[in-house]
Amino acid sequence: MRITDLRATTVTVPLEAPLRHSNGAHWGRFVRTIVEVDTDEGITGLGEMGGGGQGAALAFAGLRHYLLGHDPFALEELRFKIANPTASLYNNRTQLLAAIEFACLDIVGKALGTPVYNLLGGRVRDRVPFASYLFFRYADAASGIGEVRTPDQLVEHALALKAAHGFTTHKLKGGVYPPAYELECYRALAAALPGDRFRHDPNCALSVEDAIRFGRAIEDLDNDYYEDPTWGLSGMRRVREAVRIPLATNTVVVNPEQLATNLRDPAVDTILLDTTFWGGIRACVKAANVCETFQQSVAVHSSGELGIQLATMLHLGAVLPALTLAADAHYHHLTDDVLAGGKLAYAGGSIAVPDGPGLGVTLDRDRLERYAELYRELGDYPYDRDPGRPDWYPLVPNDRWADPHQADLDRANLDRANPT
Repeated sequence: MRITDLRATTVTVPLEAPLRHSNGAHWGRFVRTIVEVDTDEGITGLGEMGGGGQGAALAFAGLRHYLLGHDPFALEELRFKIANPTASLYNNRTQLLAAIEFACLDIVGKALGTPVYNLLGGRVRDRVPFASYLFFRYADAASGIGEVRTPDQLVEHALALKAAHGFTTHKLKGGVYPPAYELECYRALAAALPGDRFRHDPNCALSVEDAIRFGRAIEDLDNDYYEDPTWGLSGMRRVREAVRIPLATNTVVVNPEQLATNLRDPAVDTILLDTTFWGGIRACVKAANVCETFQQSVAVHSSGELGIQLATMLHLGAVLPALTLAADAHYHHLTDDVLAGGKLAYAGGSIAVPDGPGLGVTLDRDRLERYAELYRELGDYPYDRDPGRPDWYPLVPNDRWADPHQADLDRANLDRANPT
């Protein structure tokens, strides 16, 4: 079997409301590039990639000549052909490789008539549990609803998600408001959901000193982990020495070299494996095997997925014996998907692992075209800018916090952030 073509289509799919984070916002929609890899046996594989609010179709077009004639079973050769670690000092293609690897694994599974999880050693669970992923949100410009800014709004939103999807673990994305205010919100969340588990992610925004203060102030809660409170392995190591909560990261341990450094001189307890950031599902499985050997915990990270990448997260979660923590997903913030049948369903706080051949998901051509047209209409947006504060940018560590007592600061910019 040989690859005959590579096609990339950028889409934008609306969110319920714009999601705020320490560097800016998801501006009321996700921009994702859907990859289709064709073969001479008539099998097409699916992949997906984000890009911080920007399309990546041209980047994939630049790799087409690398793939023509390539055997989709030859995944190690593909890795070095596209993302040789020394060449990638000049052309970082890790996330591009990931999307193409997804498609090749989809092809191989379809060719063999088996799910991707069987190519990775076989599943040890049929469903993958997920945490609610809670964000501070602007209100949707069209409906005027969806704002999450106050402790009461946060609690109301978390309770609604728990009722709808069955979540028993809750993650708050912080780094938006002053630490003392976010502490108030986080503790209100824990008080409203007794018996559930929690995690806070300031997105590297805090100084080491603020991170220690915040961490000590939540030590009495049932925390899974404290995610990326500050930037860098050295900063994380200082926080870890001072706070009695496991630390997690998806920013400073995202490749094998960083993993080795962390094992030699621990700064992080839980490695958040992202099928895009690590360069594919197989890279995550390799990292998880090392972590299992060293008794280092892992969880599945979310980088703003549609259903194709969600499927890769499900196949990854299915095969990891030591996965004791709920996965993350932005998925419940989406209003739709590009998959046939629409969004994959939560039940009891988990999603079933697809058991069809390959990734087990199918594109809905009408939805793909609808959201490709929406992308052509709306274009890109800057993930690292806040539409309500157009002249703002953060420092690291940050001290330029949003005002929690002020709602939409710039309605014209917020209107641009919403797709309707």
